[in-house]
Amino acid sequence: MSTDVIELHRFALDRGEGFEPHSHDDHQLIWASSGVLTVEVEGHFWVLPTTLGLWMPAGVLHAPLAVRESVMEGIYFDPARTPVAWREPTVVRMSPLSQQLVAYLGDDLGTDERARAERVLIDTLRPVGKRAIAVPLPADPRARDVARLLLTDPADRRSLDEFGRDVGASARTLLRLFQAETGMSFGTWRTHARLQASVALLAEGETVSRVAYRVGYSTPSAFISAFHRVAGQTPGAYFAADH
Repeated sequence: MSTDVIELHRFALDRGEGFEPHSHDDHQLIWASSGVLTVEVEGHFWVLPTTLGLWMPAGVLHAPLAVRESVMEGIYFDPARTPVAWREPTVVRMSPLSQQLVAYLGDDLGTDERARAERVLIDTLRPVGKRAIAVPLPADPRARDVARLLLTDPADRRSLDEFGRDVGASARTLLRLFQAETGMSFGTWRTHARLQASVALLAEGETVSRVAYRVGYSTPSAFISAFHRVAGQTPGAYFAADH
């Protein structure tokens, strides 16, 4: 019987490659050591640059996907021996120390060395709270089709009337569905979708000015203001080393 609390598996993923919805008996920390991942889980859509990981409790269905060529670290924790109380998917900061510990645990370690490193890694995981940009997905197929269109192209400037003609629903119906099923107005939801798309682009090294236009903002200052309002930080601070 293994004495390891944490097991590691590495997955090299091409752009657009991922996994169908599935769950694990173990807790999992999903993290991209390079590239950018998206994860769809329980009707929410997350974007994970290398500075963030997603804690996935045992038994929760999730579907990771690579936004670009990426390396996904599958870090699995024995629930019976992991003192973490998060019962919901939780975005955590992947500090430089956390990242180094994951790499260290991939080495051939002695039993005591490994046990110490496992305890320290668990101690370094800290939820990021409102700094994580979540995009809840509506359940109604018409509203979800609109959501998919905007997640694919966040700079799409069509009105809700125009989207409605494509999906067979009135603007009023779509407004009601977004509010009821995501807890957000359509305008707020679109802002979150744009900002979440920006996280992936910024993580790839795009400039703030270029990202602003690519996700649908007319000026960089409007983008920075919206980012700060939702994430609690400017884009530069969000990706700072101490994030």
